[in-house]
Amino acid sequence: MRPEKADIVSDLSEKLNGSSFMLVTDYQKMKVPQFGELRNRLSPVGGEIHVVKNSFLKRAMATSGLPDVGEQLTGQTAVVTGQADVAPIAKILKSFAAEFKIAALKIGVVDKSVLSTKDVEALADLPPREVLLAQLLGLLLSPMSGLARLLNEPGASLARLLQAKADQQGGGEAPAAASPAAAVA
Repeated sequence: MRPEKADIVSDLSEKLNGSSFMLVTDYQKMKVPQFGELRNRLSPVGGEIHVVKNSFLKRAMATSGLPDVGEQLTGQTAVVTGQADVAPIAKILKSFAAEFKIAALKIGVVDKSVLSTKDVEALADLPPREVLLAQLLGLLLSPMSGLARLLNEPGASLARLLQAKADQQGGGEAPAAASPAAAVA
């Protein structure tokens, strides 16, 4: 392999090693302004997109210890990598593909596990990380709040019983001074 090509594969390998995920998309029908728009959408959430030759990507994946997905690398290929969470990036790719009818997802690799197109789309449909953490916290706190209610119930029952007994002994009527009709008469 020529030194220029070896440098390209080496740079790509570094990008793959520095990222916890890799999403492969087809950019065949994409024009330059649309590619720039996709790059601008990915940048705020920590994603980068690069056009690569399939042969370079296969070699870079092999040197990075990623699974062999060579049979799925056909046509025009762009690779999305990043340091951040994969779900927002998958969400952007899915919405971009739906909006422009281009940039279809081919495959994904997350933590050295191969994901199908449907798996990546399922990632895109997940709620944001903060919402998931809040739901998890709610699930963790639910048994504790139930236990607190259970422990509090005997005292609350006793208080209601005493209040009912006090109301019963007082004849169930409100004191005369508190009654608006008594103040007028």
